[in-house]
Amino acid sequence: MKRVLITTVPFGEKDKRPLELLDSKGIEYVINPLNRKLTELELAELVTNFDAIIAGTEPISDFVMDNAKQLKFISRVGIGLDSVDLLAAKKRGIAVSYTPDAPAPAVSELTIGLMLSLLRFTHISNTHMHNGKWHRYFGRRLKEVTVGIIGFGRIGKGVLKHLEGFSCNKILVNDVIEEVNVSSSLDVEWVDKDEIYRQADIITLHVPLTDLTKNMINKEQLLIMKKDAILINTSRGGIINEKDLFDILCKDHLSGVAIDVFQQEPYNGPLNTIERCLLTAHMGSMSIDCRTAMEVEATEEVVRFLTNKPLLGVVPEDEYAVQRM
Repeated sequence: MKRVLITTVPFGEKDKRPLELLDSKGIEYVINPLNRKLTELELAELVTNFDAIIAGTEPISDFVMDNAKQLKFISRVGIGLDSVDLLAAKKRGIAVSYTPDAPAPAVSELTIGLMLSLLRFTHISNTHMHNGKWHRYFGRRLKEVTVGIIGFGRIGKGVLKHLEGFSCNKILVNDVIEEVNVSSSLDVEWVDKDEIYRQADIITLHVPLTDLTKNMINKEQLLIMKKDAILINTSRGGIINEKDLFDILCKDHLSGVAIDVFQQEPYNGPLNTIERCLLTAHMGSMSIDCRTAMEVEATEEVVRFLTNKPLLGVVPEDEYAVQRM
């Protein structure tokens, strides 16, 4: 009997279809018994005697794979691949798939929600009201501000589409490859990242974590930003230097920050003490429909692999090239 380790949690909580699919094919599975993100050592101890992993963001490193002699397939629930050592997998003949489209709608919508909350201080007002304090904050509307989008893939494009409904003043966009024809009713301009740091009232990040983007935003970039700018990260922890961000916020720079992803998760650090820092627990993809789609697609890919059917979500070769850099 083929065996699958499901490391990402929750799994099958809102929709049982992924588990029912495995049961229907006679595939044995074990769901992460610790019910939280696993450390590298914990995963290495768990992963022995499994043919496939349905994976979250836990580190699937060369060390982990050394302890997984049966492992032949990794099916990533989501889009980020920084947690998977693709080159180590390739060296061992372990195939890797992912679900890049499924989480995009939920992440882009959450990004808009964070923008609105930071612009209108609703997160701060909520805290004050619960503590018996009544204060009415002046805020800004999306129509009045310039938004900078760094990373123009599936999620960045989704954010732009939602912003059309708010008639934003101006959109500044940056990515590795410039798209000449962007379909939008808004005023969209391609600029370099420094121009976004200088001009944008809201800066939102939608890039993968690579050697090129790690600590991409540190004290130098933060100080370029407007004093009342808003910074949002729903992509990956490690792109913003958290220590530098904390230091800058303590000096009353930036109007507000929203962080959904952290270098170490679960997060428990000094940003917890900054009132205008809106923190969420890596919830970008956690709408019921998008999370279910991710789980179903990742499970279907495992079934295809274990039944010798063609795979549909194989990680493209250029992702391996990024890790070679």
